[in-house]
Amino acid sequence: MLLTKVGRLARISVRGVVQGVGFRPFVYRLAQEYSLKGWVRNTSGNVEIEVEGNEEALENFLSDLQAKAPPMARIEKVEATFHPPKGYTGFQIGESLSREGQYQLVSPDIATCDDCKKEIFSPTDRRFRYPFTNCTNCGPRFTIIEDIPYDRPKTTMRKFEMCPQCQQEYADPLNRRFHAQPNACPKCGPSLELVDGNGNPVDCSDVITAASDLLKAGKVLALKGLGGFHLACDATSDEAINTLRARKRRQGKPLAVMLSTLEEIERHCLVSPEERKLLQSPQCPIVLLRWKRSSSDISPAVAPNLNYLGVMLPYTPLHHLLLSETNLPLVMTSGNISEEPIAKDNDEALRRLSGIADYFLVHNRDIFARYDDSVYMVEGIPQAIRRARSYAPYPIFLPFKSKQILACGAELKNTFCLTKDEHAFLSQHIGDMENEETLEHFENTIELYKKLFRLEPEIIAYDMHPEYLATKYALETGSEPGLSLTPVQHHHAHIVSCLVENKVEGTVIGVAFDGTGYGTDGTIWGGEFLLADWRRCQRVGHLEYVPLPGGEAAIKKPYRMALGYLYSLLGEDFSLEGLPIAKVNPAELEIIKQQLRRGVNCPLTSSAGRLFDAVSALAGVSGEIDYEAQAAIELEMLAPDEAPELGSKLYPFSIVEHQGMRVVKLGELLSAIAQDVRNQVPASVISLKFHHTMAQIIAGMCKLIMGETGITQVALSGGVFQNRLLLRLATAALQKEGFDVITHHLVPCNDGGISLGQAVIANFVSV
Repeated sequence: MLLTKVGRLARISVRGVVQGVGFRPFVYRLAQEYSLKGWVRNTSGNVEIEVEGNEEALENFLSDLQAKAPPMARIEKVEATFHPPKGYTGFQIGESLSREGQYQLVSPDIATCDDCKKEIFSPTDRRFRYPFTNCTNCGPRFTIIEDIPYDRPKTTMRKFEMCPQCQQEYADPLNRRFHAQPNACPKCGPSLELVDGNGNPVDCSDVITAASDLLKAGKVLALKGLGGFHLACDATSDEAINTLRARKRRQGKPLAVMLSTLEEIERHCLVSPEERKLLQSPQCPIVLLRWKRSSSDISPAVAPNLNYLGVMLPYTPLHHLLLSETNLPLVMTSGNISEEPIAKDNDEALRRLSGIADYFLVHNRDIFARYDDSVYMVEGIPQAIRRARSYAPYPIFLPFKSKQILACGAELKNTFCLTKDEHAFLSQHIGDMENEETLEHFENTIELYKKLFRLEPEIIAYDMHPEYLATKYALETGSEPGLSLTPVQHHHAHIVSCLVENKVEGTVIGVAFDGTGYGTDGTIWGGEFLLADWRRCQRVGHLEYVPLPGGEAAIKKPYRMALGYLYSLLGEDFSLEGLPIAKVNPAELEIIKQQLRRGVNCPLTSSAGRLFDAVSALAGVSGEIDYEAQAAIELEMLAPDEAPELGSKLYPFSIVEHQGMRVVKLGELLSAIAQDVRNQVPASVISLKFHHTMAQIIAGMCKLIMGETGITQVALSGGVFQNRLLLRLATAALQKEGFDVITHHLVPCNDGGISLGQAVIANFVSV
């Protein structure tokens, strides 16, 4: 930015994440460096600066303001006007100014920085082994903020009065703890306590050592972290993990593991340069890594039947201390039962987790906002699976100015989205909306976002499914005066979420593959080919409809789904001889046949997710599941990494036109797979052939649509595209046909990204 020769005072406004990240002391030091005078202050909407001096110094100051900003600052916009000088004699950091209706971007929580890590392991430092050490470059932010501007009295740290030494750091603009709102030390800050399952204190000389000894002894600990409780145990112990699984009622679903260093992670997993960068980032998410199962002493019970391990590095001082003390990989899974929200308060954790944890490691710094760990995978680029800690509430930037909208999201993996100006505030992962506790978490977090970002929705967007709790909330809330309601089709929202994060505005071919989504014809969609943009959506193709015998039961028991495909597409007399599903109880088999004959509790679906389930059961991989998508995941895990001779061997399928719609006929495919099973073709070969076939189905259908429309951009969305193999094969097949392929990276391709799409569509279709 070049300064015009108007004067020697610059009045500057800086917007973005510029509070709680050391921005004002950075401005102070920059002003000192260039001998400039004036002031800087936080407001509810920005950071304001008045600075004066010679023209060259001002020009350098403005240039460095963006080029040399603190590592966790994210500058969105810098605006400057120039005026005659006022005659300032020094440079000051002023008091924060609250302005009605203005809002400021809020920093997510940040993993422990290297400087703080050195302090907690330095015996001569006053913060040696202090588990709440932080500075302006790291520590809690969003989880402790109650309102803006971000000052200590508006955080849960207000009850801790700083000692003279901490106050001196806090007041010194040249100190890295200047205005670090959670600043504390052992004399004046939060403290740990170890208690048993009844809340009784455990007598010990050192809490961290005692907790570490319990973990090494195979106990399960509930550990209070940044945004809630983790359940922790020894990740090398089958007994400890199986105990945790039985108590948490999480039999098969993989568990996350925390390891002390990158070198330790590389002992257990393959780590690419991009994965290494993500693991060591200030966000420090869980990253799904290729597991060296044969040489790793992490228990197979952590992730049964899977080739990938969810791994993270320590991101708080407490984690660093525990990992160092135990010298063990530790399971770190959400502190909840089933799909309830993560527990965040001490009393709540004791009430909800007493049947799971043997002991509780608690502290007295309150958590204001619940915050699960974020989960990422790297397939070419980092891709969000669950967007939460250290990413939310940082917004997705919109390529347009949006109305104020609340989009309520989906039923599973729920997030909501609030939009205002160019910002889409996609919430942290809320969870599966299947109980009152999650609904309460959803409602409370909406109110927090509305308060922080000074936002009052004029439009409420929601999924068309009438039974979703998020939809019911929208319909009830939207009945208030001054609000309008906009229903949004599930798969349209999937595609638009992919488009808007990639700043793609025009019409694309959208491939939306997932497990369940309410269709405009009242059936369950999930294998969809769409022509879609931010406003409109036209369904132009889909996978063949089949019945789900028993509805929800067919999802939990994929063998029922396999029978639904076989009997509906190949006839009730199709022989099950030589197939694993032939072992189904004859009485249940007869019930399924009757359901299919009569159409009783057999909703129709075009779901790609259900097709993967059916093939998994048919091949004898997974006939019943303990967690969502388990059958499909285990089918993917069996496919060999390299088998080029199988890449050209496809199962038969056909694409036909039916009532103006292209339909992928699947009878031949299922029949051929059944024949391979009877011929004792290994499930690994069946898996790879099936994945290649699905990629060709996608490419073949898109090629036909391109021939009619000329559209050469394809957006891939929906939870099925968490399947790395399918994503890789489909992308390659599409690119071979000349398509530009658009995929997710900032928001999940699963239902965690739905609310973003809903908000964008509502902005353009609402009047």
